[in-house]
Amino acid sequence: MESMIPFIRGFLQIVQVISSFVLIILVLIHSPKGEGIGGIGSAAQIFASQKGAEAALNKITAYTAGTFYVISFVLGHYFGFQ
Repeated sequence: MESMIPFIRGFLQIVQVISSFVLIILVLIHSPKGEGIGGIGSAAQIFASQKGAEAALNKITAYTAGTFYVISFVLGHYFGFQ
């Protein structure tokens, strides 16, 4: 089991970096006036309406932020600074 710890730590660090980049992109897509995904062009046609697109974008952003938060907590609590 001790040999798995570096693998688990490395995996969590990779997932944290990926989730941070995805979170940055998602936040940049958001618009303060609710025009975020609609300004991309035909990307809003994937969803039923622009409100549906914003709702889906909000959910994806929330899940990504939650993933980033939990992984940051686990890495900080169990692995600490080394």
